[in-house]
Amino acid sequence: MYATLFQGSTRTVLLRAGILIAAITIVDWLVIEQIPLGFLYLMPMLMVGSVVGRGPIVIAAMLCTILAELFNDLHWNLRTGTSRDVLYFAAFVGAGLFIREVNNSRRAAIENIHAIELERDARRDAEEQLQILIESSPIAIVTADARGSVLMGNEAAHRMLGVANGKLTGRDLYRYLPALTNVSMPEAPHQLLRAVMQARGQREDRESFMADICFSTYRTTAGTRLAVMVLDSSEELRAHEVGGLHQLLEGSRIAVSGLSHEIRNVCGAIGAVHQNLKRDSSLIGNKDFEALGSLVEALERLASVNLRQYASQATEVDLTVLLDELKIVVDPSLQEEEIAAEWMIEPGLPLVWADRSSLMQVFLNLISNSTRALSKGTARTLSVSARSEVDQVVVMVTDNGGGVLHPEHLFHPFQAEAESTGLGLYMSRAFARSFGGELRYVPLTDGACFRVELKRASSLNRK
Repeated sequence: MYATLFQGSTRTVLLRAGILIAAITIVDWLVIEQIPLGFLYLMPMLMVGSVVGRGPIVIAAMLCTILAELFNDLHWNLRTGTSRDVLYFAAFVGAGLFIREVNNSRRAAIENIHAIELERDARRDAEEQLQILIESSPIAIVTADARGSVLMGNEAAHRMLGVANGKLTGRDLYRYLPALTNVSMPEAPHQLLRAVMQARGQREDRESFMADICFSTYRTTAGTRLAVMVLDSSEELRAHEVGGLHQLLEGSRIAVSGLSHEIRNVCGAIGAVHQNLKRDSSLIGNKDFEALGSLVEALERLASVNLRQYASQATEVDLTVLLDELKIVVDPSLQEEEIAAEWMIEPGLPLVWADRSSLMQVFLNLISNSTRALSKGTARTLSVSARSEVDQVVVMVTDNGGGVLHPEHLFHPFQAEAESTGLGLYMSRAFARSFGGELRYVPLTDGACFRVELKRASSLNRK
């Protein structure tokens, strides 16, 4: 009942308080003498204090003090009346201010509780979203304590490690990722680890796999924890090794073919000389002369052996992506050599027909040659451009390194002037031609330009 007096708008509560003050005043006026009823004004003061500020509370307290003194029928004099009025006023003001502070505290508590509930709901939503993200992630995510005991693992972790779903918790993480045993758990809060490494992993059935591991440590009230994200890179390693083997075999075949070609040329010259010397009758029956002829014939047969062609690895290649990867690979070395590189790639290049790894080797060899040529200059610039033509895509690698003295010998194997083996450009052209492309040299006044021509994949599909 009393609670309803304090409910409603400010105007409504003040109206109730005014009515109650008037009622108390009338009762105090009509009641028997010598019975003071001034304490009853505490109720309307509580009502006033619940809806207004300090100033109106003081005014209301003064009004109630005056009314209590006027209608209480008690004798007033300076000594007793003043002390009585001061006590009235203090009680009324105190009651009003007290209820005001109680209401403010209650209101603040309600707002604080509401804020806590909002934070709790937001935290719950964030935890649910994080849980969904972790469980749906294709990357294995595991947390462990300082001893390596698994605290949590997502579905991908169970699948990668070959453990039944929900059975990974409590197991030794180091059994599956032995490389993590070398990770020390710092006790100081500011000494946290964040690192990436590639190491061998082991599944539940003892099968090994290559893993890319990203791990970090963090602190909790229960101690240091380890968070690990693992990606199975076995397929990438396998593809890399197979591609490297194919590249090695193809390069070896081309190198041996070039060597065989040179041997055939020498044997041809020696054979011509041998035939001419046969006309000299003095050499007929000479065992050394006949042995020389047999040796030349054997070398010719050895150099004439046709090396088996490996199956073509050519397929559709996104040249824009490949050139982006090329830029990532060569940019650090170009910056180290203080070479200004300019990349001008035409937007929307079509797919080309090529062996991706071989084509990357072609570009790397051309840029490596340009880097060596530019090492002797001052204003070093290198330009890589790519544009689409009728049925092909052309990539130009240009530098201002002074050009080539004998361009007619560029694509011949085993050049005497070459700084390395003399096979780089020879093999690069052979790689390009193996999937229907071409590598040409374009002379410039102050530098060199190599033009790589690649067939459009769409033009081959039409045929």
